[in-house]
Amino acid sequence: MRNRLIKLPNPVPFSSWASIAGKWESEGPLRGKFDLVDITSRFGKKTWEKSESEMQRLALETALKKKDLSPEIIDAVFAGDLINQCTSSSHAMVNFQIPYFGLYGACSTSVEGLVLAATMISTGIYKQCGVISSSHFCSAQRQFRFPLEYGAISAPTSQRTVTGAGAFVLGGEGVAQITEVLPGIVVDSGVSDINNMGAGMAPAAADTLATYFRESCVEPEEFCAIFTGDLGAEGSALLIELLLMRGIDIRKQHQDCGLMIFDKNRQDVSSGGSGCGCAATTLAAEVLPRVIAGELKKILFIATGALMSPLSIHQGEDIPAIAHLVRIEGGQ
Repeated sequence: MRNRLIKLPNPVPFSSWASIAGKWESEGPLRGKFDLVDITSRFGKKTWEKSESEMQRLALETALKKKDLSPEIIDAVFAGDLINQCTSSSHAMVNFQIPYFGLYGACSTSVEGLVLAATMISTGIYKQCGVISSSHFCSAQRQFRFPLEYGAISAPTSQRTVTGAGAFVLGGEGVAQITEVLPGIVVDSGVSDINNMGAGMAPAAADTLATYFRESCVEPEEFCAIFTGDLGAEGSALLIELLLMRGIDIRKQHQDCGLMIFDKNRQDVSSGGSGCGCAATTLAAEVLPRVIAGELKKILFIATGALMSPLSIHQGEDIPAIAHLVRIEGGQ
């Protein structure tokens, strides 16, 4: 079987990034760390779908402004969201005359974008790229579950979709660098319950991490932290169990973005957070600043995605999952 781990010939730095968040996120453990917050979660728009598109626009615009960068320096943007045909991303990119690759990796989209952008830059095809990922609780509820007006009660294993967006500018100069990437494979664990996506995604995360440790010949102790995107409490516990069965113990290093962005005990989020914006927003607001500060020297960042659609759910299909990985290191 071919190796999946790609050791980038040239490390690819994060030159800038930005995080956008809604009301619930601004009241969670990461409050005060986001670049922009709208407590109405509308971002000046009349529909939730337009609100999500505006979050993406604001995220990229803010990331560029933070380092006084012009959109003209971006060779391409890799962006995605949860809405059908990635329309939030497409509408956001109308504002920028930049080549655009629309991605759908569900909640893994942010790292899927980082994998693709970093590979293109490291091999010299592009010099600088943008990566954007977003989700919105209200638009996701309308598409995948029930409109807000229904007042549906969440199951204990369900997760609240994060209202947030993260944008990253790769290439140029920066202290935090992507040195390795590992694309995930699609894993079908037989889970079909939309209210238990953590259980559905955990086997994909376990496969990606087990593959990384096998092909890299390093141990979990090599890293200050190992972040997963949005497994929540249910999926995180299952991931630990699945890896222990393979002789891999990440309990000391593991943190989950779905448990970092919300306070599970104080906020009504059931098993934690999820959505394309979960990993992206947490990476931009919390993880990269800790790398820059020297608190985290070497980390693995894995985003997981439940690859479903409204139609596949209604037909009772299993929910395949995927997990993509990047290795991020701080400056020496």
